[in-house]
Amino acid sequence: MKKNLNELAIFGGPPTFKEKLHVGRPNIGSREVLLQRINDVLDRKWLTNNGPLVQEFEQKIASLIGVKHCIATCNATVGLEIAIKACGLKGEVIIPSFTFIATAHALQWQGIEPIFCDVDPNTHNIDPQKIEPLITENTTAIMGVHLWGRGCDVEALEQIAHRYNLKLLFDAAHAFGCSYQGQMIGNFGNAEVFSFHATKFCNSFEGGAIVTNDSELAQKIRLMKNFGFSDYDCVEDLGINGKMNEVSAAMGLTSLESIDHFININLRNYNKYQQELSNIPGVNLITYDKEERCNYQYVIVEIDQSITEIDRDQIYKILWAENILARRYFYPGCHQMEPYRSRIADMGLMLTNTRHLAARVLALPTGTAIGKREISNICQILRLATTGEKITNEMLYQNIHAC
Repeated sequence: MKKNLNELAIFGGPPTFKEKLHVGRPNIGSREVLLQRINDVLDRKWLTNNGPLVQEFEQKIASLIGVKHCIATCNATVGLEIAIKACGLKGEVIIPSFTFIATAHALQWQGIEPIFCDVDPNTHNIDPQKIEPLITENTTAIMGVHLWGRGCDVEALEQIAHRYNLKLLFDAAHAFGCSYQGQMIGNFGNAEVFSFHATKFCNSFEGGAIVTNDSELAQKIRLMKNFGFSDYDCVEDLGINGKMNEVSAAMGLTSLESIDHFININLRNYNKYQQELSNIPGVNLITYDKEERCNYQYVIVEIDQSITEIDRDQIYKILWAENILARRYFYPGCHQMEPYRSRIADMGLMLTNTRHLAARVLALPTGTAIGKREISNICQILRLATTGEKITNEMLYQNIHAC
């Protein structure tokens, strides 16, 4: 017996999946090891203020990345703010609009104007060829974003930064454990900032880290993240409370111990998606360079409505109705959000590729929370939604509702 499109749950029945499948559902390492670490924290009664687990977490990240200095922070947004302040940025900083809003807010929060640049339609990263026309006498830096863990065109950005005497920072929230031209991301620019938020494949509940090979900058950042204290009763500079606590570090260390397992799961899922999506016209999976290290944290598709005859937003609604909580990264673009949208009404006209991608990109669930069967069934729903093909295997239909 065959089931047609109108008989699927997406058209009025109960959701396909009993439990919601999230993008960014947290990976959990060894619960036993984590709880033991937390018990040790409680026994020591050293809960924050640069405790031994935070120090160990920083050392292990620095070793993994091959960078001189790692400073753990309470989250990546505060990490960006501290790095921006420590680098002395002011005036205007050029960033992509196709990124999470924190990239822009970290600047604006400090009275620095984010100047939005368009992205390369193939890499989704900031387009170096679009940067120079945006540089003014008020420009102090460029901030690239290694979107989906795929490295920016670092050499081109470095050349522009050097030519105009600009600082160069990177929002590397997506790129922990990834490399660019054989070198680990974290070693570029003046500083880079990682995220260990719960949605990241390697998490510390909430957390971030600033990494740099500049020793003087690292020392300044360490002071800034702790109110500017260099010793008891001695404040040397303006600072803020950006410290990571010991329980977050416990989770971070436990995640690091499972990092290879998490990446292998992500790669398995990515390969399964690649196989299942290969014969669905108009649903195009982004690719990763197999010569580089990658965390495969994001499964990103672009929806080509000229082929599917159904747009990304319609597909998004169908998936959510099935308890498949896909995400429209990074819709509608930072320039279309406040307070930026009200400032330059025609900004979108200058960001053609950003506008185009924001209407096409969809992130699909991955991580340890799903397996091959769930992926097959997600892709089957995509196939039905985009092509209207009938289900030819009754067992697959039954498997969908067994999830």
